[in-house]
Amino acid sequence: MAVNYFNVSMFLSYHSISVTLKFMHTYNVQLRKEEEGGYTAIVPALPGCITYGETVDEAIAMVKEAVELYIDELTDRGEPIPDDTHTLELSIHVEAV
Repeated sequence: MAVNYFNVSMFLSYHSISVTLKFMHTYNVQLRKEEEGGYTAIVPALPGCITYGETVDEAIAMVKEAVELYIDELTDRGEPIPDDTHTLELSIHVEAV
């Protein structure tokens, strides 16, 4: 079937096409078990992005939502979106004397 490029071009020039691009970001999340119960979730790459959940699963769901809202706010302000794509994280154990 032959495509008439003139008709396609005219169609595109008369119709608005909206495309939404989504990018994947990677974040390290710290989950801290609280003495009174539940878990605090902290995203070090996003200052102030802290939330809480009664269970690990709830804390993970809450932190995903918090990160999405944080990114939306940065996007609305036209600010860059930091992430942990190139961050290596590790834990070390040190013997105290």
